[in-house]
Amino acid sequence: MSVLDIQNVTKQFGLVKAVDSFSLTVADGELVCLLGPSGSGKSTLLRMVGGFESPTGGVITIDGEDVTRVPPERRPTGMVFQSHALWTHMNVFRNIAFGLKLRRLPADEIKRKVDAVLELVGLGGYGTRQVTQLSGGQQQRVALARSLVLEPKILLLDEPFASLDQHLRERLREEVRDIQQRLGITTLFVTHGQDEALALADRIVVMRDGATEQIGAPDTVYREPETPFVAGFIGTMNLVEGTIGGGTFRHAGLAVPAPAPDGPATLAVRPEALDIRPAAGAGMAFIHRVTDYGTHALVDIELPDGLRLKAMVPEARDWKSGQAVDITPRAYALYRDNSVIHRSAEKND
Repeated sequence: MSVLDIQNVTKQFGLVKAVDSFSLTVADGELVCLLGPSGSGKSTLLRMVGGFESPTGGVITIDGEDVTRVPPERRPTGMVFQSHALWTHMNVFRNIAFGLKLRRLPADEIKRKVDAVLELVGLGGYGTRQVTQLSGGQQQRVALARSLVLEPKILLLDEPFASLDQHLRERLREEVRDIQQRLGITTLFVTHGQDEALALADRIVVMRDGATEQIGAPDTVYREPETPFVAGFIGTMNLVEGTIGGGTFRHAGLAVPAPAPDGPATLAVRPEALDIRPAAGAGMAFIHRVTDYGTHALVDIELPDGLRLKAMVPEARDWKSGQAVDITPRAYALYRDNSVIHRSAEKND
């Protein structure tokens, strides 16, 4: 059993708080993604868990043991960096075996462990290759193998696929998820890619300015964002500033039921939850552009005040630029003062 517990951890660089009273428990075998924009504190937090940065305050424990001040080489953690951090003067075998040699394991045991982990990451037979002869994806597999061979209790991944092309990134993240589940290893994964977090995580922690905005399962974070920031950061979201009055939210011809107190509010609606139809009359909104993605199309809609919204439709050919349309949000949320004041339930016709 390997449980990571982070309690009230803070990291301050001069006058700047990179991480601010952050708390999180990662359960045994769970994969948790730290997701946020650059500067949100996610990599700093990961480095503190790995021992590469010292917290200004707070406590980090692994299986109940306080590791807050324990150096990296003595922690039961393995870290994979974005830059691979491989030794180019060593071949693949020697890169992976390095940590085992420091532990003074017998040569036959080192060979057995290295060969096994190479098979695990899909690089069986690559031990004698120089790392400079490998592709970026293969180098990242070697970096992962180098961490896994030490059998860490906690695996730490710091944007390991950021430098790879999209197709390779997608394939590798699926393989890493398969390996993680096969080993049952507790994992903390840093990324700024929302698709990566949605595809990989058991839970997502959305971070902003060193603090937590929301923690939840991927589907919950996507469908029920708790703040306007999360709503705008996860997936594509239409955010519309307007006013609630008499139980209705209004903005430039757009009106939706809003059983909430009068006052300013922000409407959030996903493109797939924004229904459009040809205007019954003159129309208050017009199609600006239609983008065909093959499996679906995105329609850019311009409101009278110039604000543009996106709607997802099955067929691009049904719509054209300049067409007048009526729009109806099928599911939406309303925010005020950084919190939800109303969330509609999606209705299926």
